[in-house]
Amino acid sequence: MNRVKFTVEFIFRASPGILYNFLSTPACLTRWFCDEVDINDREFTFFWSGAAETAELIEDIENELLRFHWEEAEDEKEYLEFKLYKSPVTDETVLEVTDYCDEDDLTDQRQLWMSQIERLRQETGG
Repeated sequence: MNRVKFTVEFIFRASPGILYNFLSTPACLTRWFCDEVDINDREFTFFWSGAAETAELIEDIENELLRFHWEEAEDEKEYLEFKLYKSPVTDETVLEVTDYCDEDDLTDQRQLWMSQIERLRQETGG
């Protein structure tokens, strides 16, 4: 099965600092992304319905970027990335999510991110 990279963008009224906190701390991640998370240095273990997945934080620029590599990813080049920046036109915060999936799962993965980000939007108030 072919793997594809995709990117989705979301507009927030919350500041990059607030969003960064929701993307990087256990207390905030469990409010929108997973049931539980354990962080050991640069290793994040996420739990969903009792199943665990581990990712290494491979890039971290405070208030701008978080990039993870999933331990079980078959391709070393695949990653999950959260990029934050201010729109030069509207001054709103843009959250850009980059992820990978099987080609035939692309629509479902986009829908999953849309529902996850909607939860994040409710938690951040914007």
